[in-house]
Formats: sequence, C-alpha cells, structure tokens
Amino acid sequence: MTHVITQNCCGDATCVAVCPVNCIHPTPQERDFGSTEMLYVDPGACIDCGACADACPVDAILPKDRLTGAQREYAAVNAAYFEDRADAASRAAGGSGSEPADHGPNFHAWGRPVFERTLPSDFAPLRIAVVGTGPAGMYAAEDLLLHTGAEVTLVDRMPVAGGLVRYGVAPDHPGTKGVGDTFARLYAHPRVRMYLGLEVGGDVTAEELAAHHDAVVYAVGARADRRLGIPGEDLPGSISATTLVAWYNAHPETAPDAVDPSAERVVVVGNGNVALDVARILTADPEELAGTDIAAHALGALRASKVREVVLLGRRGPADAAYTRPELLALKHLPGVELVVDDHDPRIAEGIDAAGAGDKAAVLRGVSRRAVDWSLPPAPGRRIVLCFHSAPAEVLGDGRVRAVRATAAEGELEIPAGLVVRAVGYRGAPVPGLPFDEATGTVPHEGGRVTGRPGTYVVGWIKRGPSGGIGANRACAAETVGTLLADALDGALPAPEHGARAFRRLVRGRNRRLVDARGQAAIDRAEVARGLRAGRPREKLATVSELVAAARGRRRLLG
Repeated sequence: MTHVITQNCCGDATCVAVCPVNCIHPTPQERDFGSTEMLYVDPGACIDCGACADACPVDAILPKDRLTGAQREYAAVNAAYFEDRADAASRAAGGSGSEPADHGPNFHAWGRPVFERTLPSDFAPLRIAVVGTGPAGMYAAEDLLLHTGAEVTLVDRMPVAGGLVRYGVAPDHPGTKGVGDTFARLYAHPRVRMYLGLEVGGDVTAEELAAHHDAVVYAVGARADRRLGIPGEDLPGSISATTLVAWYNAHPETAPDAVDPSAERVVVVGNGNVALDVARILTADPEELAGTDIAAHALGALRASKVREVVLLGRRGPADAAYTRPELLALKHLPGVELVVDDHDPRIAEGIDAAGAGDKAAVLRGVSRRAVDWSLPPAPGRRIVLCFHSAPAEVLGDGRVRAVRATAAEGELEIPAGLVVRAVGYRGAPVPGLPFDEATGTVPHEGGRVTGRPGTYVVGWIKRGPSGGIGANRACAAETVGTLLADALDGALPAPEHGARAFRRLVRGRNRRLVDARGQAAIDRAEVARGLRAGRPREKLATVSELVAAARGRRRLLG
C-alpha cells in the first residue's frame, strides 16, 4: 500500500531525505523543485515503509488506505505527476509518450552525494544574529546549528516567536502549523539566545546589531500589502487581506474590531491562496473553527456574522489563477458551503472543459456553473462564487463600501457588497539601515549577501519577494547560509566590536520587556491552558501586554 502526500505539504523536502527508495519527487536536485505545488510519492515505487510520514513536519503524508473525504483525491494527484513525468521522458527519448513507466525501487536515478557544509576542524564558532523567527529565519538557524558550531541570537520584534506560522497560516490548517513544533525545539538549544520583543530600527540599530555579531541574517518577511490602485479602495469597509489574516490569527497589532462581518456579501479581490483562505474562513461553520486556534475575538464575530456569500474576483481565468490545486480542492469540499463558478464569459467554461487531468482548472469540473445576477441579494445558505476574467475598476460607496465595479469581456458589472478585501499579494517593507529596492519590495543581494553590507544577509520573502510556501524557505536558507559560510572561510566577515554579554546589557537597557526562551515556553503553556478551559486546543494571547505578562509569570522576562 503506497503512501500519499496531501494538502498540507510544505515542500521542504524533509521526506525526500529519508526515503530509502528515492520515490518522492521533485527532489531539491531536480529542475522543477520549487515550481510544483507540492511533492509527490510515486505509487509504483513506494515500499510503504512510512519513513516519510514520520519525518514530515506538517503531517501531510498518509497511507492510501487511511485517506478520508477530500484526501482521497490526492492518491490520483500523486499518481498523475509520475504519469506525466513518464510521458515526458518517453517523448524526450523519441517514444510516443504512451509507454508504461518502469516502476520499481530502482526506477529513479540517485544523484551523487553532496556535502555542502564542510568546514575546517579548527574553524572558530561564529556568533550570528537571525532577525525573524518565522520559517525562513528558523530554517537558517537550524542549518547553522546542525552543521556548524555557531552561536545563534534569535531576534523578533514580536514578544512571541513563530512569525508566519503563528500569524499567517489559516487556523483551519493545523497540520501546516505543525512545522512550528519542529522550530520550537531549537528555542532551548544551548547555543541559542532569544530576544523577543526587540525591534531592529527601534530598540537597536542595524549597525549596533552588526557590531555585536560576526554576521546578521534578516528574515523579516513581507508584511505590507499590495494595493489595487483604483478609486475607493480606502473607503471604510475596504480592508487588506493582511489585516483580515492578522485579525483571525490574533496579531497584537490588529484590533479585535478591525473586521466587521455584518454584510451579507463580501468581495475578495484576488484568486491566490490567501484569497481562498479568506473566503474559507468567512464562510466556514464557526463551530468547526472553534476546534482551532483562531482568535477568540474573531470566533465571536464569526458566530454573529451575517456573511452568506463571498465573491472571489480575479483577472485571470481558471487555468491561470494564482491559487494552488490543493487549496482549491479544500475549497471545493468545504462542508455546508456551495462553490459556484460565475459563467459570465465563454472562456471560463472552455478553460475548465479543456483542462488536463493534472491541471488545477480540472478541479472545477462538476462545480455548479451559472451566470450570477448581481442585482439580487445572496441566496439562502452559504456560498463562494469564483468570478474569473473580471478586473476591479472601482470600489463604490458614499462614506462606506457599497459595491465593486469591475470590467469583464461583456462590459462592466457592479457587485453589491458591504465588505471588500484586497488580496492581491504581499510586499516587503524597508529595513532601517539596509538598502531597499522599491520596485521589488526586497533587499538587494547576491546569493543572500546584502549588497554593500559585508556580514549582512537576507533570507525568505525579504530576499526573493513574496513567492513560495513554507518549505521553499529551506532551500532559500541553505543558499544564504552557504554564502555566509563561504564569506567566513574567505575572511570576508567584519570582526565584531563587542561580545554577547555587551549585547545583552545593551538591549536590557533599551527594552525592559524582552522575552527569552523560557518566557516563550511560558507563553505556550499559558495559551494551551486557556484553550483547555475553553474546550479548544489553544487560545492565543492577543495583546503585547498579555504576552509579556504570561512570560513574566514564569519569572523569565529579561530585565
């Protein structure tokens, strides 16, 4: 019985490393690694050992006979990937593309072993600061801790660790959040020091941080949102997906009343994975969400919500939408929610009907298609409407959002709505003291080395832009760490002017509310305890003062 990779796949290739028969692809050495939506198990080569399932940090791999509900579709998704590979290989070899694949444990070629972290035995340990405790920063820290003798200083402007895993992953994706448990094991590492609640550019400057470390790695993500650039987008009732995601994830910088779900219809502009997350959370059964770590204030608001319909407005067609196949499958199987394709343009049906079995548009076969009459109020029940080939032109309203005007092939359409969510992507923000490219929203670099700043490096979205999921940060971090170590071997790192104790004294004098690893552990225990009292797995603390108080409760607040 083969194993199957399912929706939660983070793509970090941990499973690839432990597979004894090399049946999980694409591997980091293959050209299409990082460009596919997920990784796949070859059903003809899998020997059902379960090593991949044990290693997976997000519990995305299951035996085929244990798949339930929507998960069952992933058996075909995994198999289709290898059928396509076999056809492509056959055609490249001059065949017809229809020859059966030679499945078996030895079917896949093994590459030569590569040992990228080879350091001299007398190489002195480095002291490296990593700014940001999301996936990119933690993959970099993990690489340094596992392959070198480096001492790592973890810095985060929030008084709790986690970054994107804590504040960006939707609460109904607990498996994806599981990667945070892997990172959490590093917090108490003997060569790690944590300074949570410390802001670079506020409490300390980039120059001061560099003066106390051999190197600094910035993993600060892309926390700004891209704008639509259309009239009316700043009207009350028009918000960014950044705000809504932060709201349901209990981000301390987002007010509990930042989102008002009192409108019957919501328009979400965009058709990427974040747009699908927003639509799913706004239409899901609140009692199902009660079993997650969704913010208590968001859960209360959703229980009183009047939202019955969410419209996903996208410029692209079903074949080119930015969302991934796994996220669309999750939307298709959302309990109690009807998924509808607005069939207002003949290109929509053509794109769905012509899609190949492995194409994301094929997921929409069997989904209800009809031309929606936007002059009517939302129908009873809950539904999500996919409106392709429609470009937003203006947010309408007199003092508050009333509707969205969009352009389509057949002319203009006006969609009444009381809430508009802009979900057209994220953008990096400037880091004080570092160069910044306004056009790309990233820090200029070469292989992760910041241009013109010896000893300073970047990783994650601030390095490459807001692309790729959690697992993509592992390869990104490997490149940056490789560049850093090469510079160290070449003697290109500036010598630090001060030591670790001096840095501790400096930051304690600037900020008396810093949280260390034990404080982080105390926050975790406090949130789990609150969750148990409420009958939930966890109830997040939603303000800085609550988080600091929880850390102080264990008497481990720095200062």
